[in-house]
Amino acid sequence: MLSFNMRTLPSKRLIFSYIFDWIVIIAIAAVGAGWEYLEPFHRPFSLVDLSISYPFEHHETIPTWLLVVVSLVAPAGIIFVVCLVFVPGPTASRGTPKALIWRRKVWEWNTGWMGLALSLATAFMITQGMKLLFGKPRPDFLSRCQPDYSRLNNSGVLISHAGQNFNPEWVLVTSSICTNNDTDILYDGFKSFPSGHSSFSWAGLLYLTLFLASKFAVAIPFLPPRPFSTNPAHTSAITPGSNLRRAGSSILPTHHKEPTSPTFAEENVVPIRYQAAAPPVYSLVLILVPIGSAIYITSTRFTDYRHHGFDMIFGSLIGITTAWFSFRWYHLPITRGAGWSWGPRSYERSWGIGVGVGSYVGTEGWSHKYDGEHHGGLTESERNANGHRAGDAEPHAV
Repeated sequence: MLSFNMRTLPSKRLIFSYIFDWIVIIAIAAVGAGWEYLEPFHRPFSLVDLSISYPFEHHETIPTWLLVVVSLVAPAGIIFVVCLVFVPGPTASRGTPKALIWRRKVWEWNTGWMGLALSLATAFMITQGMKLLFGKPRPDFLSRCQPDYSRLNNSGVLISHAGQNFNPEWVLVTSSICTNNDTDILYDGFKSFPSGHSSFSWAGLLYLTLFLASKFAVAIPFLPPRPFSTNPAHTSAITPGSNLRRAGSSILPTHHKEPTSPTFAEENVVPIRYQAAAPPVYSLVLILVPIGSAIYITSTRFTDYRHHGFDMIFGSLIGITTAWFSFRWYHLPITRGAGWSWGPRSYERSWGIGVGVGSYVGTEGWSHKYDGEHHGGLTESERNANGHRAGDAEPHAV
């Protein structure tokens, strides 16, 4: 059984603040689910509009239950396994207390799931709300509607006679002309914009892509910022001096102490071409599989005649936006964060901060029981046991 150090356990105040975050996320999803039962706006339509004349397919390629499995259940399971198996990674020394390692696993798991839930819940609520507001007919709407052409002259059916001089059916009509008594099928026919499958799949699977890319450093190589220098060694193919060594036929950079000169004039310099490298190509699978799955799910809405092209594009943009936003809400940048999420809020700032306070992290740490808890609740002895130094990219003890 794990033996936790009570000095560094987070306070109930902080724990409850994150429980409340979960409640808010669930509430966002619940609002979207509630909107499913409201009647959407009924946009007028034309009986000779070929874009809404496709057949109604009762069996969808990706039904809703499968969408939830692929976009929610599978990413949640993958995130859990990654946090359980690969966190904290090789940066933790053998002397690191098991309690500290498990605390880090649990925190990364929590933030991973919170980001996923926030992305999906927000995309779901936005999409459901927009469907009600716009009431755009689906490509298969006339098949759902089953219009009665004898009602064309009935009161409340015609709203525009602009094309009637060319053809009696070149008019705009309301849903009063429909004969389908199944209101669920009929009302769902007015929910084409935006595509819910597209937004939900991109919200879940793109978030998973960003999470995996962050944890396994799958990113385009980049150069860290450095002071301005006129030293030609920065851009040379081979730097003279002692900072390169030969191993067989390859030239490899060695690591030296940090330079003290702002211009690196008197220090050993590693050329910029040796400061980063491309990840293995096979690691692109972590990106291509989730994104490819989202593209496929989106395409089925077109082939099943459920959505128009713009509906899917806009729905995808909703999911892409919420996925990126939710990932950055809880996680450090992919190219700079070493795969970690942000640490927890401080104890005194767990429920909010006032004007003039720039951050949710203070010097008090995340528990009021121990004054020495700085750096997210990690004591100096724990930091030494974990091999931390000032300026490390992994500063939080959660």
